[in-house]
Amino acid sequence: MKTQRNWPKGTTAMAALAGVVAAAVVLAVAELIGAFFTARATPLFALGSTFIDFTPPWMKDFAIATFGTNDKAALFAGMGVTIALLACVLGVVAFRKWALGVLGVLFMGAVIVGAVVTRAGVNPVDAIPSVLGTLAGLVALRLLVAPLWRLKAWPEAPADQSADDGRPATSRRRFFAAAGITAVGAGIAATGGRLLSAARSNIAQARSAMQLPAPAKAAAAVPEGVQSPVAGMPSWLTPNNEFYRIDTALSVPEINAADWELRIHGMVEEEVRLTFQDLLDAELIETHVSLTCVSNPVGGNLAGNAKWLGLPIREVLRRARPKDGADMVLSTSIDGFSASTPLEVLQDDRDAILAIGMNGEPLPLEHGYPVRMVVPGLYGFVSATKWVVDLEVTRFADSKAYWTDRGWSERGPIKTMARVDVPKSFAKVPAGKVAVGGTAWAQTRGITKVEVQIDNNDWAEAELSTEASLVTWRQWSYQWDATPGPHYIKVRATDGTGEVQTDQRADPVPDGASGWQSVMVTVQ
Repeated sequence: MKTQRNWPKGTTAMAALAGVVAAAVVLAVAELIGAFFTARATPLFALGSTFIDFTPPWMKDFAIATFGTNDKAALFAGMGVTIALLACVLGVVAFRKWALGVLGVLFMGAVIVGAVVTRAGVNPVDAIPSVLGTLAGLVALRLLVAPLWRLKAWPEAPADQSADDGRPATSRRRFFAAAGITAVGAGIAATGGRLLSAARSNIAQARSAMQLPAPAKAAAAVPEGVQSPVAGMPSWLTPNNEFYRIDTALSVPEINAADWELRIHGMVEEEVRLTFQDLLDAELIETHVSLTCVSNPVGGNLAGNAKWLGLPIREVLRRARPKDGADMVLSTSIDGFSASTPLEVLQDDRDAILAIGMNGEPLPLEHGYPVRMVVPGLYGFVSATKWVVDLEVTRFADSKAYWTDRGWSERGPIKTMARVDVPKSFAKVPAGKVAVGGTAWAQTRGITKVEVQIDNNDWAEAELSTEASLVTWRQWSYQWDATPGPHYIKVRATDGTGEVQTDQRADPVPDGASGWQSVMVTVQ
């Protein structure tokens, strides 16, 4: 009777490890070769960007609410776990049925290539890194799985000893050594790819060396008293490195300012094209404007205030001469993101601009270098397009923007909002005089009053800091006689039209969150 053969203990786990190492080779080789192509040609960025494109609004809201500005890091972590699990499965399949494993690897490679070539601004040739990475991963998987096949042993024969029939007894240590060497090689290749890509790119250096022109119209002087006196309050002017970043770009686009061009077309009498030099030579203006993300929850920190330098968009549209019937401008980023902005908003006197400067320096790469849109009074998802390269004058009835296609509203006027910055929720404070401070905004309408409520007591008016303009946020402060025990602090604002911030809670989808923030503190 013939003895039944089986796999030694732990072989399946080693096959799964082989799959993970092979997947690392795929990504590392693609990263290394991708250094000679566009950054959006690397598998991780292409897959991540494709995932974002198909992300439903509720999942986007969950990611931002849970991880805030770390949402992209969380996405990469989730992708890493998913890729590792799929790689484990492919490793086991390849170990048991090599032909099926090959088909699985080739299918995954096809998915990666599809994700790459469908990205905006990517050419078919940019699929080369993914193709070569897939082939390298397949070779690595074969080299790692082949020794495992020789580990098939008779039940009575230990895996690290030769059987009587002369079968080779491949040592587990040899497998792990090979897997380790391959993994280290993949790490070196990935690191080399990053370093090579950085060395080949001079965009950051060009930005650092750029000298911004003096504005034809400087920003109005910031009056004294805009900063709340409460300790711990955020700065009235948000530093660039603290300004929130929410966008759909996993890989920050690197655009050579000398090559940048903006096309203004569609329902216009004359198509206009602008270069970066055209902007430098134009009569630029400076303006302080607060921006807010539509995904900002009640009391959230996805808002910031900065001094911007740029060209009024109304001047560009005046050259293009929009035709009758047009009511929207569809702005598009180099990474494919688009926003729908009402045409009249870009033509009125609110100073919507094509910005090239932020807080006295060229735009940071992650905030839209070399050119982005800044539009007072609208949430960013319908106005603040970064890395903008195209303005199409059209109609809301004819064109849909990136987030409009995903269930968000076509127009996004910023709602009146107030938040408590100090003390933080769940803070413990001493009894007696407690300084409460916060920020409120209602861009283009301004803030005329902020009120604070302790528990269910009457509303009390807070002291407003000086107002810089109607398009910037306004800070406030309040002195509270705190008594021991748990307490709730609520806040609401009144805008320049006399409308009081609504207490009706609404989720960010489809047009921004609303409601009063309530902060719980313990007085000791």
